[in-house]
Amino acid sequence: MKLHPVITSVAAAALLSCYAVPALAAEPTEKDAIAMAERGAAFIKAHGKDEMIRKVAARDPGFIQGSLYVDIRDLKTGIVLAHPVNPSIVGKDLTDVPDASGKKYRREIIDLAAKKGSGWVDYQYKNPATGKLEQKTTYILRVDDVVLEAGIYKK
Repeated sequence: MKLHPVITSVAAAALLSCYAVPALAAEPTEKDAIAMAERGAAFIKAHGKDEMIRKVAARDPGFIQGSLYVDIRDLKTGIVLAHPVNPSIVGKDLTDVPDASGKKYRREIIDLAAKKGSGWVDYQYKNPATGKLEQKTTYILRVDDVVLEAGIYKK
């Protein structure tokens, strides 16, 4: 049975659009960042900090989705314990290294986590999806002696 060329073209376009939709997914929101950090906190409570560090380092899809990801910092030392996008900073204390505008945002993250347990910090950071320096807001959540950080880029 031979199909009319118009029908074949329409069917092909419909099929391709099904595969294109995930690529056009909406940018993550503040709600998504909070949910990911809370998912990380629940995981730590259920499986422990060391297992969470392994998950983040292994780029587990539950903790990295496009430009949204969780990283982990030690609350007392400021040392990065796991980072799925920039593993070269793991084991380093970058607390007083400023962003491009001079803001010591990591110090602000630690102070906020220690005093309030959670909240938002704004700064500039390289977006892994675009490769460009962009404005970012990060939700921080203290879990015992670590800080989970999940941020979104502002457009």
